[in-house]
Amino acid sequence: MSIRMLKTLIAVEQNGTFSAAADAVFVTHAAVSQQMKALEQEWQIALFDRTKRTPELTPVGRAIVAKAKEIVAAYDNLVPSVVGDDGLKGTLTLGALPTLLTAMLPLAISLLKETYPELHVAVVPGLTNELLPQVERGTLDGAIVSRPLVIPRNHIWAEVAQEPLELLVSDCKQSNDPIELLQNNPFIRFSRNAVVGGMIENWLQERNIKVNESMELESLEAISSMVAGDLGVSIVPRPSVQSMNPLPLRRIPLGPDAPARILGMISMAGNLRMRGVEEAHRSLLDAVRAGRFRPGRSAA
Repeated sequence: MSIRMLKTLIAVEQNGTFSAAADAVFVTHAAVSQQMKALEQEWQIALFDRTKRTPELTPVGRAIVAKAKEIVAAYDNLVPSVVGDDGLKGTLTLGALPTLLTAMLPLAISLLKETYPELHVAVVPGLTNELLPQVERGTLDGAIVSRPLVIPRNHIWAEVAQEPLELLVSDCKQSNDPIELLQNNPFIRFSRNAVVGGMIENWLQERNIKVNESMELESLEAISSMVAGDLGVSIVPRPSVQSMNPLPLRRIPLGPDAPARILGMISMAGNLRMRGVEEAHRSLLDAVRAGRFRPGRSAA
């Protein structure tokens, strides 16, 4: 047995097939198969059920993978634990919502690197329901997401900001009545695959507001551009960090009972890079306090 073979076993569990695992660890499909058979022979156990077209981990195999992750994590942390960099050097891998990539996240990472210049931050974009499994599998050290309805067991949630939903309209619209604007203009919908998309749909249904949907988009920048072109109106979160050059749009409150998107950092308890996750969370809070992304300027 070797650390390399354990990493291959973990890659099979994370990617689902021997072929996908081979791509992940940069070996051939045959090499993955040989390594798995070698582990089974050495341990005298069946890691995989090979009666299926695609081999699946047995219950024992899944238990072995869980322990293998602990061993590999301890091995990867061997040198950092001795030299004492506390997870503040090397690579911190964070997931993030696409809506955060143009203002909040670049500002937060800039602030983080001012303090920890040897820390490299890798960013994986995705929606909340795409990023949560990656945090649980350990492929992400943490993720900045919309708060899920239930925080999974063994996860740590640290709030970053609350962003009330509001109506986005072009400058040429005269009305300030959100209901009238929604009923009399094409509706550009925030993707229902996103947590905030579900919040918007619930708000519309609770008030029995029927909209004339014209398109459904995942990108806040794309939605803003469509609204700026007077192609419709949209309901979006109010950004807690403004971008450098915001479009000339009007933002109309939905009322005192408007729902809000709650953003936060989610990570696994016991994460060996938890110090880096905590410092990233602190930088996100600093970015929210600054309120606007101004490259080259301090958040102070």
